[in-house]
Amino acid sequence: QVQLVESGGGLVQAGGSLRLSCAASGPIFSINVMGWWRQAPGKQRELVATIASGGSTNYADSVKGRFTISRVNAKNTVYLQMNSLKPEDTAVYYCKAVGVLTALSRSDYWGQGTQVTVSS
Repeated sequence: QVQLVESGGGLVQAGGSLRLSCAASGPIFSINVMGWWRQAPGKQRELVATIASGGSTNYADSVKGRFTISRVNAKNTVYLQMNSLKPEDTAVYYCKAVGVLTALSRSDYWGQGTQVTVSS
């Protein structure tokens, strides 16, 4: 069974930094894309950043220049380095693995979410 476990959330002051990690475990052959989405109270879940297995990245305009996504394919792990955090970055951050190939299927999986709170 494939599971995604996130870590690294917490409370930080505006201008500070946090690093999120997400590790996928289970009988995984490969993962096409890994990424981060976030959901603030009363808002829809939105894309933050994604990274393909080949290394190409995509960022939301609101985080460009402040956040950096990276991954270690051999560990099925994705990271999100968040710098210059703003109060509007406050949300639950969710990791997603897209196109996870196992012996039985190719599916997408979500992590349980980790809270990021930025105080002003």
